[in-house]
Amino acid sequence: MSVSDIIAIDAHAHDGTYDRGSPGLASQFMTASASEVVAPAARFQIGITIASPLQAILPRGKGDPVAGNDHAAQAALDHPGLLQYVVIDPRIPETYLQAERMLALPTCAGIKIHPEEHIYPVAEHGRAIFEFAARFGAVILSHTSEKNSLCADLVPFANDFPEVRLIMAHIGHGWDGDYGHQVRGIQASRHGNVFADTSSARSITPNLIEWAVREAGADRVLFGSDTPLYHCGVQRSRIDHADLSDADKRLILRDNALRVFGAKLA
Repeated sequence: MSVSDIIAIDAHAHDGTYDRGSPGLASQFMTASASEVVAPAARFQIGITIASPLQAILPRGKGDPVAGNDHAAQAALDHPGLLQYVVIDPRIPETYLQAERMLALPTCAGIKIHPEEHIYPVAEHGRAIFEFAARFGAVILSHTSEKNSLCADLVPFANDFPEVRLIMAHIGHGWDGDYGHQVRGIQASRHGNVFADTSSARSITPNLIEWAVREAGADRVLFGSDTPLYHCGVQRSRIDHADLSDADKRLILRDNALRVFGAKLA
């Protein structure tokens, strides 16, 4: 089997309307229904896509996570190959109630947090989120690494709650131009429960993914496309053609997700 035949698992995607508060071509290009997310994924040998609703996080400071979570739960039921993240905004108690209910569903793979778009410092609210997630042994996918969502602020919570698996989004992304936030976060973790995903425009940077694998280990890197913000085929191709062994590529594209999400992907 060639690497391109591996049925990948996309650990970081979205669906819905891309809304930065003003109309324009970006909003048009980066908007996709659940069907419009699943169909192209299948063309690029992506068998499972785990998505959070853009409605829950956009526009910045004005997203509706409650309505977005309800949408995501129905979309996952209606579209084979699509799973949801339930979005928690720690300042909205109803999102915790939704998460408690939705995490019991086979179509809900974990929790998504976005301190930047919800405009809260994770250093202040992270403990409550991780305490909650620990009750369910849940996966948390968090946006990183801008000032409200620094990897250095997230990893201590993962160290305190080893039951929680933390995926730090966007290898190479950083508010300060530093490409190493996510890798250093993995290196600072103590229990093997911290990972990072490839869902960044930075992933097309030569040598970045390869460097992350050398520094953090292929077993800590998950494939993520951030579709429809980025083209899922391009993101998949970056891993297929990386200067890595086929065994490492298989870990990134599929096997790590099977281990992180466990029975949710059965």
